[in-house]
Amino acid sequence: MARGLTIKKGDVVRVIAGKDKGAEGKVIAVLTEQNRVIVEGVNRVKRHTKLVNQGGRAGTTGGIITQEASVHASNVMLLTEIDGKKVPTRVGAKRVDVTKTRSDGSTYAASRSVRTATKNGEEI
Repeated sequence: MARGLTIKKGDVVRVIAGKDKGAEGKVIAVLTEQNRVIVEGVNRVKRHTKLVNQGGRAGTTGGIITQEASVHASNVMLLTEIDGKKVPTRVGAKRVDVTKTRSDGSTYAASRSVRTATKNGEEI
């Protein structure tokens, strides 16, 4: 079974391989089954759409639409801010102890997993 992706929707990433190498953008969608991500402004392709007529009314018009296609997750790297600069980093995980509250008001100790930047060990 494959491990889950460390890149999440909303992360800012840099493309490290391919025709858009060096481009940065925000992750719009994550396709976990295909191990791919869709990044804003990266890997833009043209799609030709048909003219759709629905019962004589003016439906959606056809034409050429430019949109983002997916990029393999191994070709992007997460960006974190270190000393005011955006730096690409690998993603790790660690367990953090937290205090949780039950619905009746009592508290208990638990732990949760958080993503960390391997460059500086800080939480993402």
